[in-house]
Amino acid sequence: MKYELQVFFTAVMFYTRIPCPSWVDHSEEFLNKATRYFPLIGWIVGGMAVMIIYSLHFIFPPAIVVVLALVASVLITGAFHEDGFSDVCDGFGGGWTTEKILTIMKDSRVGAYGVVGTLLIFALQILTLTELLTFNATFCLKAVLLAHVGSRFTAVTMMRTHNYAREDASSKIKPLAKQLSLPDFLISALWLFPAFLLFQSWWILLVCIPLYLVKIYLARYFQKWIGGYTGDCLGALQQVAFVVILLFCVGICKYI
Repeated sequence: MKYELQVFFTAVMFYTRIPCPSWVDHSEEFLNKATRYFPLIGWIVGGMAVMIIYSLHFIFPPAIVVVLALVASVLITGAFHEDGFSDVCDGFGGGWTTEKILTIMKDSRVGAYGVVGTLLIFALQILTLTELLTFNATFCLKAVLLAHVGSRFTAVTMMRTHNYAREDASSKIKPLAKQLSLPDFLISALWLFPAFLLFQSWWILLVCIPLYLVKIYLARYFQKWIGGYTGDCLGALQQVAFVVILLFCVGICKYI
């Protein structure tokens, strides 16, 4: 029990800015196992976003509520995934060789590709969430939870099916770079099922199709250029998958 608690708190410490007990450290063993709780982190971050949306949508217009919820999510995670998405935009936008792409992604400076990409993906998140909240608050809250949990599980699937880019072995997420074991992958999948059950309808399972296609496309793209994935690639996949889920929910609103 204590072992699992340490694995869980390691995941919380690595993926969020939420304070953890002092006995939790950056052990390589626990960091590798922490991936099994990555979708659960989605429940935590998504749950906080849901509380903000629910409590404030009685007071403020939908767009303001959505922006405040996104601000809270970014503060909770420390822009962990957004930073990865920005780095991928810069790296693959400005680099034309494996070495150059990896070098740019490690650079702490943000370039034009990163700025434009981040602005566009935030715009998509704001517009889709506003549309969902305007349509139906309850449906929006369910979509937010699914987006947070499902997008993180999508990133986990890449860790199961593909290899870490060896050229970037000095990365801070190197302890996470070992291929995810089948038991850990199945445990991470367990956190996804309750998010589907929230909708109480089979049609929500269809979101797996666009998620799979996006994951396959990005995985092949990363494989082609850098020989695998990096932590930034996982962050980028999570952000894209997040938007894909929201777009799917917006698209099927008319059929509900």
